Amino acid sequence: MKLALVHDWLNQNGGAEDVLEHLVNYYPAAPVYTSMYAPDLMPDSYRAWDIRPTWMNRLPGIHHHHQRYLPLYPLAFDRLDLSGYEVVLSNKSGFCHGIKTGPDTLHVCYCLTPTRYIWDPNSYLDRENFGASVRLAAQIVARLYRRWDYTAAQRVDHFIAISREIQARIRRFYGRESTVIYPPVEVAERFTPSDVTEDYFLIVSRLIPYKRIDLAVQACTQLGLPLLISGQGRDRERLEALAGPTVQFLGYVPDEDLPNLFARCRAFIFPGLEDFGITPIQAQAAGRPVIAFRGGGALDTVIEGTTGQFFDEPTVESLVQALKHFDAARYDPATLRAHAMQFDSAVFEKAITNTVAQAWDRQRQTALSTPPTAAL
Repeated sequence: MKLALVHDWLNQNGGAEDVLEHLVNYYPAAPVYTSMYAPDLMPDSYRAWDIRPTWMNRLPGIHHHHQRYLPLYPLAFDRLDLSGYEVVLSNKSGFCHGIKTGPDTLHVCYCLTPTRYIWDPNSYLDRENFGASVRLAAQIVARLYRRWDYTAAQRVDHFIAISREIQARIRRFYGRESTVIYPPVEVAERFTPSDVTEDYFLIVSRLIPYKRIDLAVQACTQLGLPLLISGQGRDRERLEALAGPTVQFLGYVPDEDLPNLFARCRAFIFPGLEDFGITPIQAQAAGRPVIAFRGGGALDTVIEGTTGQFFDEPTVESLVQALKHFDAARYDPATLRAHAMQFDSAVFEKAITNTVAQAWDRQRQTALSTPPTAAL
């Protein structure tokens, strides 16, 4: 099939870009269309890809301050006509699902989330700590672009959601049904259980406010429990001020050292509300249970009583109670790892490529069985 990939922007590396890298590996001949591309801010391997940015790539300062141009992204993708392709696979968290396709093109959208800035601006603004003027402008833009975003979603032929939480949002905001395919996690070869565990709880995360690491810092400080925190971010100074002597900040930990850090902890703490969340799966792949807030993607990745336990309220008190009742001995490392294997990247590859191929076959069969319109 003649296939194109579409991605919102390429000036930062995160979970969305991890998914894109897998898609490029599965469809190496496919060009990648995006609003803008900053090669100096992305991994060197991207330079071998056929990346095709829009006219937004020439806007001043966009590579480092892409949020300032928020109102222009719908316009850029709305003018991007990919009707020459048989299949378009969009990897969407922003506006890239708004591309134009013809009646003979299949558009499959892998939806990381319905556009957060449009449908839940307060949540997005709170998590990024924007100032008053930016907040006001974002609220205005959100009201203006909800209709566009809804209309753009109707152009998609088939939605795929990354979790049940996102599936519910697609139904609520776009009025569309979707299938769930979990994002790829490198489980099989990277993580293995250890015969030795040590007396510490673990967090691996960017240190930013919406991750709610403050809950774990305060709960472990209150109970005198050892907590290791791997990661960096602008919230570190505030978190250190909340921390007692049993909480240790490791800063950046090299990727090659993380599997051992996971495998030796008593449990992994996941206190934030996430659309999906890869780190709880990594912990389970290493044979360690998860203590997570009951919500979002954790409901897909953690089985209560089998691979971890939940706390019900985003409060220190709720997490304290979960920690008091936690018993690491009740969890079987082999069971934990077996559960994590369903999220392995090999599973994702099979699911996403089969879904795209089957949707394309159905569309072709429908076209073949539809009689041509009689000439007037």
